[in-house]
Amino acid sequence: MFRIGEFSKLAQVSVRMLRYYDEMGLLRPAAIDEWTGYRMYSASQIPVLNKIIYLRDSGFNVSEIAAALQSENDNVIVAQLDKKYKEILRNIQLEEAKLRKIEAAKEELEHGNSEINYNVTIKAVPSYYVLSLRRVIPDYYGEGALWREMSAFAQANQIDISGDTFSIYHDEDYREENVDVELCAIAKKAGKDSGGFTFRHTEAVPQMACTMVYGDFSHIAEGYLSFARWLQERNQYEMGRTSRQIVHRGPWNEANPENYLTEIQIPLLTLT
Repeated sequence: MFRIGEFSKLAQVSVRMLRYYDEMGLLRPAAIDEWTGYRMYSASQIPVLNKIIYLRDSGFNVSEIAAALQSENDNVIVAQLDKKYKEILRNIQLEEAKLRKIEAAKEELEHGNSEINYNVTIKAVPSYYVLSLRRVIPDYYGEGALWREMSAFAQANQIDISGDTFSIYHDEDYREENVDVELCAIAKKAGKDSGGFTFRHTEAVPQMACTMVYGDFSHIAEGYLSFARWLQERNQYEMGRTSRQIVHRGPWNEANPENYLTEIQIPLLTLT
């Protein structure tokens, strides 16, 4: 048995933290000397302490660590670590989105509103037979995970799909969270529905207003601004309910974000 200072050196953990873990009920001393009141620790407690440390460093709070320690099955802890990993990854994505917004705000403040006017054209979009995956996702940045899921599904089931893909946004307004999105990949032959994946014909749109946005995805807001100006000058039209977005060049086929190419499509209704 070791006194707390000795155990501190052997475990490479400060006395302050050992006392804290004791107070929180995570690592009680193995014994208390009845004469001196000294906390006494055992070498067998070092693996438990190491577990506390890597859980703490993985972002677990005290209650989560306590729950993990109660499980004798390491697979349960592995599952909790996987969950925490996804949570941290999600937070990183949110922070990256905030950084992009900060950079966009700085650029606009430093250089002024560029007043870019994207060319808007009207075209007819035919019906397509597609492999579809429709989900409500946390936000627009969650779309990438869905595309990976679709790609894995198509590969696992030997489904022949083309590189022509697009997203349909079913919400009537912009959503900060809980975005209703449908991924569509044009299928080369008929297939069977499975789970959340379905084969269907998309709706043909006789009048689709389209514009191309070049560069990083943060520029998409400029494209929508051009749409707003274009529509305001043409009061014979109103916007249809669902919009579409096609990323012709993106992270999967273009290393430089400045070379991304995104097509925004908004259906038009002619007012009589």
